[in-house]
Amino acid sequence: MAPSPVALLIVDVVNPFDFDGAEQLLPRARSAAGPLAGLAQRARDEGVPVVYANDNFSDWTEGFEALVERCVRPGAPGRDVVQALRPRPGDYVVLKPMPSAFFQSPLETLLGRLGVETLVVAGFATDICVLATAIDAAMRGLRLVLPQDASAAETEAAHRAALVHVRRVLHAETPPAAAVAFGVPA
Repeated sequence: MAPSPVALLIVDVVNPFDFDGAEQLLPRARSAAGPLAGLAQRARDEGVPVVYANDNFSDWTEGFEALVERCVRPGAPGRDVVQALRPRPGDYVVLKPMPSAFFQSPLETLLGRLGVETLVVAGFATDICVLATAIDAAMRGLRLVLPQDASAAETEAAHRAALVHVRRVLHAETPPAAAVAFGVPA
C-alpha cells in the first residue's frame, strides 16, 4: 500500500439499475461513465489509489465480485456502465451499508493508511450517496474535488443542486474530469 496524498473514490457505480428511478438515472450515468472511466484510468496511470465504495443492495451474502458479475450479465439494464467502470486489479473495494461511504465501513481507516488529504469523489447518485460521502469527507477534514461530469443523478436539476451545495458549503472544487489535477509526483 503506497502512500498518496490524493485518492479517487468511486461511489455506487456497480449497480443493477433495477430500483425506482433507475430509468431516469441510467441515461445520465451513461453520460458520466466516459469521463469517470477516463479519470479512473488517469489516476491509475499516475499512481493515485482508486477506491470503490459500493452499496451491497442489502444482500449481506453476496460478495463484491458476485455483484459485479450480476450487473454485467447479458440483459442487465446498466451492463455497459458497469462494464466501463468496474474495478481493475490493484483498486480497493469497500462495501457500504448506507448512503455515506464512511458510515460503518473501513473507508476512513483505508484513507488514513494511504495518507490521503484530498479526495476526488465521483459516481452515482450525485445528490444522494456522492453528496452524503462528500459531507462526511469534509467533516473529516479532507479537501474535496467532485468532477462535475463524472457523477450523475436522476435529474439534471438534482445533479446541479448537489454540485452547488458542495461548492458553497463544503468548499469543494467541481472541475470537469479532464481538468482534475492529481498532483502526485510519479
